[in-house]
Amino acid sequence: MKIVFLGSPGVGKGTYADILSRYYKIPHISTGNIFRAMKHDNSELGKKVKALIEAGQFVDDKTTLKVIDDRLSNPDCKNGYILDGFPRTLYQAKHFINIDTVLNFDANEKRIIERLSGRRTCLNKSCQAIYHIKNNPPKIKDTCDRCGGSLVQRKDERPEIIKERLRIYEEKTKPLITFYKPKNKLHEINANGKIPEIIEECKKVLDLFK
Repeated sequence: MKIVFLGSPGVGKGTYADILSRYYKIPHISTGNIFRAMKHDNSELGKKVKALIEAGQFVDDKTTLKVIDDRLSNPDCKNGYILDGFPRTLYQAKHFINIDTVLNFDANEKRIIERLSGRRTCLNKSCQAIYHIKNNPPKIKDTCDRCGGSLVQRKDERPEIIKERLRIYEEKTKPLITFYKPKNKLHEINANGKIPEIIEECKKVLDLFK
């Protein structure tokens, strides 16, 4: 199964991809996680990526495509993958056609802001697990259940940056819905409900591609 998850920042793509990745035994590939790991590099590219992410901007198309191509060449992708955060632009979508289906997660803006502002991410670069202080809290406050790393609120999850990220999504990524719809690959998922309900809705679609 070669799957793309679409949806605005904070809609829950990473959480759903993480759960479904373990269920279907295929990797969850998050461009956000890849780029956040890259920004710790002291290279020119790492510095560029860091500045873009912290301003709520997208990494350019050619860099993104190269990073994805490199990641998908790994052996763990031979049976499929879940792409979270890619493609983000029409250019990327037109230059990456190796997918079976697209799930578009939709939630209202108030819920999205609530999710993002309550989100906490593991600082461990090899983990980067995501929690929510209300909906999915860790067993021990500010401590990752998986690796024991520290949990923090990311800079790009501050209110002013959230609004900028949502604006860019409307401008750059929402047109992908129009791009995929005529190809009969797009499936709409209502992401306003509870996580178990949303996961079951996803499984109904993805089981068709097993």
